Amino acid sequence: MIQPQFRIALVTGSARSGKSEWAEYLAAETQKAVKYVATAQIDPNDPEWIARIEKHIQRRPAHWETLWVPVDLARVIGDSDPSDCLLVDALGTWVANLLDEDEAAWEKRVEGVLESLEGAKGTIILVGEEVGWGLVPIYPAGRVFRDRAGQLLRRIGAIASVVYLVTGGYALNLTQHGIPLPKTHEKFP
Repeated sequence: MIQPQFRIALVTGSARSGKSEWAEYLAAETQKAVKYVATAQIDPNDPEWIARIEKHIQRRPAHWETLWVPVDLARVIGDSDPSDCLLVDALGTWVANLLDEDEAAWEKRVEGVLESLEGAKGTIILVGEEVGWGLVPIYPAGRVFRDRAGQLLRRIGAIASVVYLVTGGYALNLTQHGIPLPKTHEKFP
């Protein structure tokens, strides 16, 4: 068991790696009131998606509050209280929800999230998918998604207290075992 000592944690990894379960473990260990910030949009015509969401819900303690926030993450994070632990699951879904935004609107939204994280009063745990470890997508929307998701994780990782990579059912603390990239630019490419 660990006693988490962080203000912002980023938990990243591939699909089905255990990243949400690790984030849930970290949230429980904070001993704060957990608010699960779900970025998913429920599509009643997609039973497989609903089953995935239901599996996540059943795994969480019943006393955790669930907030459905498909778009306005900055506001929810900014409204956090020192007694709260917000668990945002997941950044990839949030990015997907906003793919139709042009670059200027997207950048403004990301800046809002980063500012809210830096000023957050509560403990924040963010789950994000590593999507750029495969082929370059052949469709423009796939490339936009991959680039936005990767840049978002990098920017959040730069301000996080701790960054975990979860793969194969193991969590690796990158802040202990990794070397951060030099901060040469205000914004990442």
